[in-house]
Amino acid sequence: MTRLLVSRRLGALALVAGAAALLLPGAAAAQTKWNLPAAYPTDNPHTVNLMAFAKDVADATGGKLQITVHASASLFKAPEIKRAVQTGQAQAGEVLISIHENDDPIFGVDVVPFLATSYPQSLKLWKASRPLVEKRLAAQGLQVLFAVPWGPQGIYAKKDLDKVEDMKGLKWRAYNVGTARIAELVGAQAVTIQAAELPQALATGVVNAFMTSGSTGYDSKAWETMTHYYDTQAWIPKNITFVNKAAFDALDKPTQEALLKAAAVAEERGWKLAEEKATWYLEQLRANKMKVLPPSDTLKAGLTKIGDQLTADWLKKAGPDGQAVIEAYRKM
Repeated sequence: MTRLLVSRRLGALALVAGAAALLLPGAAAAQTKWNLPAAYPTDNPHTVNLMAFAKDVADATGGKLQITVHASASLFKAPEIKRAVQTGQAQAGEVLISIHENDDPIFGVDVVPFLATSYPQSLKLWKASRPLVEKRLAAQGLQVLFAVPWGPQGIYAKKDLDKVEDMKGLKWRAYNVGTARIAELVGAQAVTIQAAELPQALATGVVNAFMTSGSTGYDSKAWETMTHYYDTQAWIPKNITFVNKAAFDALDKPTQEALLKAAAVAEERGWKLAEEKATWYLEQLRANKMKVLPPSDTLKAGLTKIGDQLTADWLKKAGPDGQAVIEAYRKM
């Protein structure tokens, strides 16, 4: 009986000691946990880079800041992520920024057709547009951490496309303002489908043509329903990773600095990885019996004409700020 009482008293003392430890200065804040929703599969280069970023942050802060990446739109769907971070439902997030072009035209600068079609050009465009993008997102309570590009955009189809008129009547997957506008201009039927929903949309015939990167085609196993990929290299869109500004401000200075340093590394790594993988993805399409083709001269001419129209549309919406970004980019 005596031993039992002693055991109980020791147990009670341990509980009290544990509770007291939690009340020590800084103990409750010893570890900060963030959620970072993302829209793409775990093996997608963007998600791979995010996970490496999260590890870098944990290592640099000695585990003080832990970031959990939620892939495949498992926490929030792609269009919901930005709002979730703004409202504090998640502390950080990654989005294809052009899906928010309706919020602000400047978010669509990287999908202006044929403006920046190579990785060096795309990086220059990001450097030219970043200050304004950061300013617009800051006004919404968000702080930019880094941006990483996709592969150049091409057209997936189930038939030969020799000219833009061949696209008329297609059920065309749209994921932003530009792709929806292309459908309108060629007489296709626009269907808004985000990346996580694309495999099912293809399998059920909801869409039978779309424009995206080699990586999204690979993630979606496009070869199971598509037969052709036209390497139009129309634009190189970007994902932007950002943080809720209040959550960032709540971190101590060393943690903030470690986070920003890891973000700079993630941006450099992400650009390198995207460029390395772009060719590999097209090889995988070929390996799975898809025809990977350059656009015919007629198709390219038609797409260029559409690109001119979309550029004019964007400049009209973006106004002087948009024009200033384009001019800064062209001077680089």
